[in-house]
Amino acid sequence: MRRTTVVILILILLAAAGAAGWIYSRPLTVTTQLARHGDAAELVYATGVVEPKRWAKVTSLVRERIMEVCDCEGETVQAGHLLVRLDDSETRANMRQLEARRMLANTELARAADLLERSVGSRQTWERANAELAQIEASLAAMLEQANDHLITAPIAGQVLRLDASVGEIADPGEALAWVGSARPLEVVADVNEEDIPRIATGQKVLLRSDAFPGQVLTGSVGLITPKGDPVAKTYRVRLSLPDDTPLFIGMSVDANVVVREVKNTIVVPSAALSGNTVFVVQGGEARSVSVEVGIRGLETTEIVSGLKGDETVVSPLPEDLTDGAKVVATEGGS
Repeated sequence: MRRTTVVILILILLAAAGAAGWIYSRPLTVTTQLARHGDAAELVYATGVVEPKRWAKVTSLVRERIMEVCDCEGETVQAGHLLVRLDDSETRANMRQLEARRMLANTELARAADLLERSVGSRQTWERANAELAQIEASLAAMLEQANDHLITAPIAGQVLRLDASVGEIADPGEALAWVGSARPLEVVADVNEEDIPRIATGQKVLLRSDAFPGQVLTGSVGLITPKGDPVAKTYRVRLSLPDDTPLFIGMSVDANVVVREVKNTIVVPSAALSGNTVFVVQGGEARSVSVEVGIRGLETTEIVSGLKGDETVVSPLPEDLTDGAKVVATEGGS
C-alpha cells in the first residue's frame, strides 16, 4: 500500500513538471508592426484659443444699470456705433443744475461788467463773477464727459463678435460688454512652456487639432513670439497664424504641435516598440533583441537612425517580460 502511494506521488510530480515545462515553453503571443520608411517630426506641444488678429474688448467705465442694447450682434458696424446705453439720469440731472447755475453766473458777470464800466462796481467783484462762471463751465464739461461714459460705443470698425449685455442688468467697471473685430484673419494665441521656447521660431509649421473637427489635422504657422514670458506660469505667449480658409471659429480651444524639426524618408517604428534603445524583431518564431540608434522620438512613432533596415517585423507594444530568444506567435497589429 505504501509503495502504491509513492508511485502515485511520483506520477503527480512528473505530471506537474511536465505541465510547468509546457507552460514555460509555450510561445508568447505578441502583436507586431513593420519597421517602415516614413517622415519623422520633432514637435513642441502647446494649447491655445482662436482669436481675431484685430479686435477690441468693450468695457464699461462706470457702474450703472443697462438701459439699451443694440440689436447688432454679428453685424458690421462703424467706429462710434452705439452698442450699450447705461442709465445716465442722475448725471443729466446734475448737468441741468449746472446749466442753470451757468445762466445765473452769466447774468452776474454781465452785471458786474456793467457796474465796473460805469465805475460803480469793483474789479474784484467782476473777477469773482468771472471765476465763478469759469468753474461752472469746467464742471459742466467734466459732467458731459461722465455722461459720455454712459454711452458704450464701438472703438473700431468691424463685426460685433459678441454682446454680453442685457437690459436691466448692472454693468460694472471693467466688465466686458462686447467684442468688436474682424472675422478674418484669425490666429491662435498659445502658451508654450519656457523650456521649449528656445526651439520655436517664426515661420515654423504648426499642426492643430480641435474637438470640433475630430480626426482632422489643421495647419498654421508661427507668426509672433511675445518677448516677455510669464514668470509665474513659466510660459511664453506665441501667436500662430491661420489661413483664411480655416474652419476654426473664434473662441475655440485647440491643441497645437509646432514642427521644430522634420526628417523625410527615414526609418520609423511605433514608439511603443522601444525599451530605451532596444527593439525586438521576430525571426523564425523567436523574438530577438536589437540595439538601435534613436533619432526623433514622437508620441506615436520614433525615428531609427541605425540598427534596422526598414522591413523588419518589430514587436509593438513591447511586453515587459519579453526576453531575447523567447518563442513567440506574432499577430499583425495596426499601422
